[in-house]
This record gives sequence, C-alpha cells and structure tokens, in this order.
Amino acid sequence: MADRLGIIAGGGDLPRQVAETFRRGGEPFFVIALEGQGADAWLTPDLPHAVFRMGAAGAILERLRAEGVTEIVLAGGVRRPSLSDLRPDWYAARFFARLGLKALGDDGLLRAVSALLEEEGFRVVGVQSLIADLLMPSGLLTHAALDEQALVDIAHGLKVAHALGAVDVGQAVVVQGGLVLGVEAIEGTDALITRCGALKREGPGPVLVKRAKPGQDRRLDLPTIGPDTVAACIAAGFAGIATEAGATLFVGRAEAVQAADAAGLFITGVSA
Repeated sequence: MADRLGIIAGGGDLPRQVAETFRRGGEPFFVIALEGQGADAWLTPDLPHAVFRMGAAGAILERLRAEGVTEIVLAGGVRRPSLSDLRPDWYAARFFARLGLKALGDDGLLRAVSALLEEEGFRVVGVQSLIADLLMPSGLLTHAALDEQALVDIAHGLKVAHALGAVDVGQAVVVQGGLVLGVEAIEGTDALITRCGALKREGPGPVLVKRAKPGQDRRLDLPTIGPDTVAACIAAGFAGIATEAGATLFVGRAEAVQAADAAGLFITGVSA
C-alpha cells in the first residue's frame, strides 16, 4: 500500500500548499486541521480532512491510523493555547506529564511532539521534502539592492538571532542602523514587524533578519516568510528582509518578490 501523508495543519498558507500539491499529483493525503488556527479558511468538502482541538491527541492519533496515514508533516504556525483552553485528553495529559514542569520553547515542544509521533509508528517528514523550490535560495531576489548599512544590520541580526535561538525563544530580529529594535517571542513575526515599525528611526528603514535555531531539527518549524511578511514589512517602512538560505521556507515566492519589487523592498538569502 502506498504511503499516505497526514498534514497536521496550523495557520498560514503552507498547509494549503502541501494539500494542493498532493491533490494535483494524485497522491493520497489526509488533513488534520487544528481548531482555531485558521485552516478552516481554505478547507473544502472535497479535501479529505477532520478538525480537532489541539488537546485531543488520542483522537487525532486514532483518526490518522484509521485513514491509513504513515507519514506526517507539521505545517503552518500554531498559536499556543493556555492549558485551560487546550483541554488535554488523557493521552495529551500523559504526554505533558512526561515532559515535566520545565518550560519548553517552540523547538523543544515540537521535538517532543515529533518523538511521540515516531514512537507511535509514524514517520515525520519536513515540508521542504514535499514541495520543490520551497527553501530560500542564496543571494538577492529583488531589484532593490543592499547598501553598506543593510549589510552591517544583517550581520548583526544574524548574531542576535543565533543567541535568541540558542535559548529556544524565537527566530527573527529587526535591526536598524546597528540597533536592535526588537526580537521575536511568542507574538510571532508579523506582530514583531508591526511593533518595530512604530520604533523605527530616521534614515534607511529596518531590516528583518530570520535564521534557524542552532541545532534545529530541519523537519520542524523552519523560519518562514511569504507574501504576508512582505506586506507587513512594506506597511511598516522596512528596507528589506534577509533570511538564512537553505534553512528558511519561502511561501508564495513569486507573489512576494513581485510585491517587494513594486515597493522597493529587498529580499535576500544569506549564509548564517
């Protein structure tokens, strides 16, 4: 029997892209949409799917097995609920008890979820292995070029993002004129961009810098940008976006680059 992919879908456009890629190719898949994360905006009756709350781990695993799923991809951003909102079933409660009381960042939690899925007999795959040309290439992708200050800001941002990722906090930093305007925490990249837009100084605009966390499992939660990121940077008066080449997902690249070119924003893939 052919492998059937299970797409555990959070927010954003990435889960939809995976589902559409598999549907066009005639390959079997099943979507588990996490309640309240935004996947209901694109799910249609003809797409094989079910919607579960995040705390229903036992029911999710049971449905994946019933649908013949053998491989799983975790796609899209997830807004973490409080424990009371999560309402964990006995299986999820046992999972959290295994983690202990220590605080886990996104990477630590996703590693634990991945390990659990593999213990249950599923194979976890990275989204970049399913969609061609999804990873950020190296070099400038836009008409707008980088000036000397942008290069300095990018280098500084990469160092700060490395330190931030080492303690599993976030993947993004905003730098302008050598000053760190903000770092990503639980609010996410788009909120970071908006916040830093209100803090920007005179002169060339800020630069958004994103990179993978040190030692990050490349199948899970890679830094991601897309048309919404570009639109947010344009609205906030940013000069450009620099992300780690080969370790960042660039969703909707053609649309994003076109919008950046129209606004004079640069987008570049850099070595970390």
